[in-house]
Amino acid sequence: MKYKRVSCNIEFIKHIHYTMNTSFEMEKCPWDQSTYVGRWHYYFWVTNPMLCLKTDQELEEAKSLRSSYLNGTHPPGTTTEQLLTAKQIYESSFHPDTGQKQNVFGRMCFQVPGGMAITGAMLSFYKTVPAVVFWQWINQSFNALVNYTNRNANSPLSQTQMGTAYGSATIAACVTSIKFKQYLTNNASPFFQRYVPFAAVAAANCVNIPLMRQTELLNGVDVYDADKNRVGCSKLAAAKGISQVIVSRIVMCAPGMVLLPVIMEKLENKSTWFKRNTWIHAPFQTLAVGCFLIGMVPTACALFPQFSSIKLSTLEKYENTAYCDIVSNCKNPPIVVYSNKGL
Repeated sequence: MKYKRVSCNIEFIKHIHYTMNTSFEMEKCPWDQSTYVGRWHYYFWVTNPMLCLKTDQELEEAKSLRSSYLNGTHPPGTTTEQLLTAKQIYESSFHPDTGQKQNVFGRMCFQVPGGMAITGAMLSFYKTVPAVVFWQWINQSFNALVNYTNRNANSPLSQTQMGTAYGSATIAACVTSIKFKQYLTNNASPFFQRYVPFAAVAAANCVNIPLMRQTELLNGVDVYDADKNRVGCSKLAAAKGISQVIVSRIVMCAPGMVLLPVIMEKLENKSTWFKRNTWIHAPFQTLAVGCFLIGMVPTACALFPQFSSIKLSTLEKYENTAYCDIVSNCKNPPIVVYSNKGL
């Protein structure tokens, strides 16, 4: 595989990938993170579902090799390919803020196997209220874990807040799906009832993510200048980052949940065998969702840069407290500040 090297300059999205982690060559991403295509390739690389199969020993070895390289003590003869593999494994499995190993079910590389199983079930079992409630509960349990795992770790969440977020998102998803199903049952054809799961998932994402990351909204997140110096804290930056994550999550699941009902309708109308053999519907939809997610996980993650930017003039207008803190902390206040939006 040929890796594209990108040159250093003061533009933050490139600079932050080199220096916020480290300035060593190993930390240089093979793709230009300032472009959408570059980000897509990067996220396709680190969200590879096969990375979920790495053992604890392999994870620790990758972390150790990465650390030794950054300290200049890596074994002689270590190849670039080995270093890049260690980087890939580390960034897929360890939190970027804390360096702690993430729960395997909450990692973004688990989105394909986890998402395909749950979404396939939601698309298959939506005709009865108990089935809708059960699978929405399963889905929100999974989402809560993913949201917590990929939060901005500089804003800790208490167990009470986690419980409130989890319960609220689950209730929102169930209420939305039940109400939407009742409305469609009375006012629409069976085909449109297939969209009950997507409506519930979209609504729940708008509740689950902000609640799981409510500390960021209440207290703000750290913001940095282009030289990775912390210059202050901003609630507006937190709101912007979380909004971007919500959009990404909805986009991630949309193709599978929007197009599959159309595909299923066509197959059932054109193939008597497919319509009669209902046992194949669930595995077919599950595999189809997996195919969508393989491309959509990096597509959605790459929509916005990992480090969200916000102009200082915007903070002056809408969050004067944060603006004043930044101005007082800096001799030469930056025009733009940046924060980690999470995933």
